[in-house]
Amino acid sequence: MLGRTANGLYWMFRYIERAENSARLIDAGLRMSLTRSEATEDDWDGVLQSSGVRDIYDDLYDTLTSADAIDFLLRDKANPSSVMSCIDSGRNNARMVRTALTRETWEATNECWLDLKTMLARRVKPADLPEAIDAIKRKTALIRGAFHGTMLRNEIFNFSRIGTFIERADNTARILDVKYYVLLPAVSQVGSSIDNVQWESILRSVSAHRSYGWVYEAEYKPSNIADFLILNGRMPRSLAYCYDKIVSNLGYLAREYGEGHAAHATAEGTLSSLRNHSIKDVMDQGLHEYIENFISHNNRLGQEISDGYRFN
Repeated sequence: MLGRTANGLYWMFRYIERAENSARLIDAGLRMSLTRSEATEDDWDGVLQSSGVRDIYDDLYDTLTSADAIDFLLRDKANPSSVMSCIDSGRNNARMVRTALTRETWEATNECWLDLKTMLARRVKPADLPEAIDAIKRKTALIRGAFHGTMLRNEIFNFSRIGTFIERADNTARILDVKYYVLLPAVSQVGSSIDNVQWESILRSVSAHRSYGWVYEAEYKPSNIADFLILNGRMPRSLAYCYDKIVSNLGYLAREYGEGHAAHATAEGTLSSLRNHSIKDVMDQGLHEYIENFISHNNRLGQEISDGYRFN
C-alpha cells in the first residue's frame, strides 16, 4: 500500500475519533461544572488545557467564557481539534482514499459531515447542548459501524484501527486529566459527595458508567475509576484496551510486510507497562504526571508510525 493511502486512512479515523472525543470532553466539562457550588468561567480553563488548545483560544478571545469555550470546541474552524474541523478533515481524508473504502463507509462519513454541518451552522443554545453532543456521538458511531461491518480485514483495516486507538487513548487520558488536573475540588472535599459525583461524571462522559458498576459493584472511588479507565483491558476506552489493539494491528502489518519498525517496540513497551503496573503505582507517581507522560509517549508512537510507514 502507498504511504499516502495509509496516511489518509490513519488520519481519517483519527479525526473521526477526535471529533467524538472533543464532544465527550465538552460533556465532561459540562457535567463537572454542574457539580460545583460556585461555578466560574475558569472551569473551562481545564477543558481547554486538557484538549491542548488554550493557546489558540487566547489568540482569538480576550476573556474566557463558557459560551465562547464551548463554541470554540464545537465549531470554530480556527481550532483544528473542534468537532467541525475534525469532521471536515476526516471527510477530506476519506475522499482522498475513497477507492479504499466500501460504499457504506463513505456514505456514513459523508452523511455525518452533512448533518453536523447543518447542526453546527450557528452557535448551539445551552439547552440544546446535550442533544448536540449525543448526535455527534451517534453520527461518528455510525461510521465505525459501517466500517466494521463491511471492510476486508487487511492493511486498510489495520491502519484505520491504529489511527482510531491512538486517538482514543490520547483522548481518554485527556478526559481523565480534566478531573484531576484542574477540576479537583479542595483537599477538604476529596472523598466527599462532591468529589464522588465528579468522578461519576467522568465515567458518564466516556460511556462507562454502567460497565463500571458491573466490574466493581461499589461506590465511586477515584482509584477504582482510574484503574478502570487506565488499566482494565476489557473496557473499550481504557488505555490498556487501546494499546492491546494497537499492538495487535501493528503485528498484522509486520507480518504483512515482513518487517517491523521502531513503532512496534514503542507500542509493545507501553502495553507491557500498562499490564505490569498497578493503580497504586500510578497514583504513587501522581495521576496527572502519569497522564502527561502517557500522552507524550503516545504522540511519539504516532510519529514513529508515520516515519516507519512513510506517510509523508
